[in-house]
Amino acid sequence: MKIAFIGLGNMGGGMAANLVKNGHEVRAFDLSEHALAKAKSNGCETFTGAKEAVQGVDAVVSMLPNGAIVKSVYSDAVIGHAPEGTALLDCSTIDVATAKEVTEMATAKGYKMVDAPVSGGIAAADGGTLTFMVGGSEEAFAAARPILESMGKAVIHAGDAGAGQTAKICNNMLLAISMIGVAEAMQMAQKLGLDPQKFYEISSQSSGYCWSLNAYTPLPGVGVESPADKDYQGGFATALMLKDLRLAMAAAEEVDAGVPLGARAASLYEDFSGAGNDGLDFSAIIKTYK
Repeated sequence: MKIAFIGLGNMGGGMAANLVKNGHEVRAFDLSEHALAKAKSNGCETFTGAKEAVQGVDAVVSMLPNGAIVKSVYSDAVIGHAPEGTALLDCSTIDVATAKEVTEMATAKGYKMVDAPVSGGIAAADGGTLTFMVGGSEEAFAAARPILESMGKAVIHAGDAGAGQTAKICNNMLLAISMIGVAEAMQMAQKLGLDPQKFYEISSQSSGYCWSLNAYTPLPGVGVESPADKDYQGGFATALMLKDLRLAMAAAEEVDAGVPLGARAASLYEDFSGAGNDGLDFSAIIKTYK
């Protein structure tokens, strides 16, 4: 299948490479020359413009920073330039309203579009083990599924347009809350004189069991290997977690949803980000409690 890939950053670069590994012909575009060079080394054909990249393709995949850029790219360079009927897969994490708006624009012009944000981080993007939560019609999901399966381990149809983004921001709000809870508990146990590894061994096999503790332990040298063991480099950056929390807070306000813990998590990550920690993995929030 001939696939255009727009947006080759930390996530998109690995995703495009996995499409090539799975036998697809990938036409790649990014504003970064470095990203384009890396994509070329991974077997992609590179282009200097999105309009050129989408010519004659069967599908378009995008991984972009925010909703304004997604809307601009699709309205200016994809819709009307990619062949009618092309499957469009936006894997960015953006606001629900923009996801629905862009899908409506694309559908009106004869395209099959889904919003398909991801969970798993850079390692999963490189390893082809991402989880995709997908919003769109049954027809659009059917067209997108085999492409997504070339980049991930799980592809779940969440519902109509925008449902993928809804699932993503709610999931990451929960993740932020649970990581803060794990950080607080681990630091409190340590200050009370309990060995952190012993706390991990106990809590990870009892009612404290959760992904933030068991699979992403935020304290170096404790539990499984995680970004904490690499000085909080790599993984899921604080800046990205804060972006998702801001999206979640805006969505909660729109529908008058009560999210006191989500709001507190957003506030804590705002402070942590403001202290110059944007580039650190979000689990570095545990530093706040030392």
